[in-house]
Amino acid sequence: LTGPIVGRPKSATFRTADVVGIDTLVKVANGVAENCPQDEARAIFTIPTWLNKLVENKWLGDKSGQGFFKKVKTPDGKSDIQTLNLSTFEYAPRVKSKFATLETAKPVDDLHQRLKMLVAGTDKAGEFYRLFHYHLFSYISHRIPEISDELYRVDDAMMAGFGWEIGAFESWDTLGVGRTVEAMNKAGFSVATWVTDMLAAGHTQFYKVEKGQKLAYDPASKSYKALPGGEAFMVMSNRADKLVWKNGSCKLYDLGDDVLGLQWNTKMGSIGGDVLSGIQAGIEKAEKDFKGLVIANEGPNFSAGANVGMIFMLAIDQEYDELDLAIRMFQQTMMRVRYSGIPVVTAPHGLTLGGGCELNLHADKCCPAAETYTGLVELGVGLIPGGGGTKEFVLRASDEMHEDEPETITLKNK
Repeated sequence: LTGPIVGRPKSATFRTADVVGIDTLVKVANGVAENCPQDEARAIFTIPTWLNKLVENKWLGDKSGQGFFKKVKTPDGKSDIQTLNLSTFEYAPRVKSKFATLETAKPVDDLHQRLKMLVAGTDKAGEFYRLFHYHLFSYISHRIPEISDELYRVDDAMMAGFGWEIGAFESWDTLGVGRTVEAMNKAGFSVATWVTDMLAAGHTQFYKVEKGQKLAYDPASKSYKALPGGEAFMVMSNRADKLVWKNGSCKLYDLGDDVLGLQWNTKMGSIGGDVLSGIQAGIEKAEKDFKGLVIANEGPNFSAGANVGMIFMLAIDQEYDELDLAIRMFQQTMMRVRYSGIPVVTAPHGLTLGGGCELNLHADKCCPAAETYTGLVELGVGLIPGGGGTKEFVLRASDEMHEDEPETITLKNK
C-alpha cells in the first residue's frame, strides 16, 4: 500500500522502520513529542504499547535480526521472510491482501494518474489512501513556515532522504488542492491558513510551469517564485507549449537556440517502432528547421534497450520477414544518427543498455549523467547486439591499434 505504487521505495513503511531501527523510530517520535508541545498533531507521536514492546523485546529490526519482519529457514533449507502478527506477537508467513483499487492501478505507469485512481477507490484500500493523504497534507501544511519557509524544500528533503518519486506538495497538486481541502474539511482534517489564503487568491497549485521554468508558491510573498538552480538545466516536459511533433511514444520540443529535443515515455525507456520513428522524425525536422538534436528523457532510466518482448514474439510466430524489417529499421536509424546533417547529442542516465547504449555509440556527442550504467547486455538473453554496437566495437578497437605496437604485431603474426 505504501511502496512503489505511491512512488515510495519498495521497503515502504514497516520495512523502512526495520532498516532504520525501531529503537531509532521510537527515540525520534519521543523527541518530537517532548520538544514540540505546541504541535497540533503531537498526539500522533505517542508510542503505542505494541511498539514499546518491540523495543523491550529488543526486536529492533535488521540490527537485531528481527523486527516487523524476520528471516527464517524453511524445512527445505530456503530462506523465508515472515511478518510479525501484532496481536499474537508471533511471526508467520506473509499473506498478500488483494484490493480491487490496487489491481486497477498497478498497470498504470504514470504515478500522477495512479494516485488519482488510488484515492478515488471505493474499497478499503481507497479509504486508506484518502486518510493517508489527508493526514499527510494536513501535517505538512502546518509545518510551513515552522521547518521551512519554502514548501519545495520539504518536497526535496523527502525525495532525497526517503527516495520518494514526488514530494507531498506535488502529490497534493496531483489530487487537486482545492478539491482535496474541501474533502479534508468534511472529514475533519484542518489545513493551515496560508493554504486557504492561497486558494482564496485564485492560486490553485503549489507548483506551476511558466516559460519552461518550474515555479513554487511562496506563502510569505503570496506569489510564485522560480526554483533555485532551475536555470542550470532544462526539463523537456516543462516545455509543453513548445511541442513540435509527437507520436504514441515520443515528443519533439523546440528547446530554443535552434535546437530540437526528443524524449520518449515507454516502459523502462525501451526502444520500439514508435521510438525509432521519433528519432527519424527528429533528425528530419532538425535538418530542415533546426541546427541540432538533443535526445534525452526524464524517466527513471534512459533506456533498457530494444523491445526484446516484441523480438521474442516475432521469433515465436516465425515472422522472420517482419523481424528482419525491424532489425533493419533499427540499424538504419542508428546509421542515420551517425551520418545526419546536424549534430546529434544524447544525454543518458540510469540504465542505458543494449539499444540505448548503441544509440549513444552512434551520436556525435554523448553527455552521460553521473551513475549512468551502460553496455551491450544482449548476450545475457542469448542475443547478439543488433543495432550496430558490435560494429562500433570493431571500429573503435581498430582506431586504437597502430602498426608498430606490440599488440598489433602479435595479432598480425597469429
